[in-house]
Amino acid sequence: MITLIAAAGENNELGKDNDLLWHLPNDFKRFKTLTSGHYIIMGRKTFESFPKPLPNRTHIIITRNKNYDVPEGCFVVNSIEKALDICPKNETIYIIGGGEIYKQSIDLADCIELTRVHSTFEADAYFPEIDAKKWALETSEFHDKDEKHAFSFTFETYKKV
Repeated sequence: MITLIAAAGENNELGKDNDLLWHLPNDFKRFKTLTSGHYIIMGRKTFESFPKPLPNRTHIIITRNKNYDVPEGCFVVNSIEKALDICPKNETIYIIGGGEIYKQSIDLADCIELTRVHSTFEADAYFPEIDAKKWALETSEFHDKDEKHAFSFTFETYKKV
């Protein structure tokens, strides 16, 4: 199963200047829980936004740079198709960004795990529009803002129709 996992604002904002627009500890926990032990596919800029590879996950980085150097245990490919080719076929694969990679892969995905952040932001990267004819909202779990979360948010799971 191919799953896109992202957090996006009300207008599908993902980030600006290769950084997140919010700090939501419960979203980070959910991301870690869902992706741990799995292959994660990302673009080069997303990979470079991490201080180091995320523990307990196999990283596949998509870049046009044929000589892109990555730490041991990470793989480099030049397309979403090649990234999927090297993943196990009987496991959930997570596509974690950024905006261009989501756009290239949304039609290939079976599931979307989206954290909808209930605010609008200035951004330069966006999640693709979720087409209601192709995707059905399966679960929705609202979380109000609190002392650790400056914005309210909803965990949403979509399945391909």
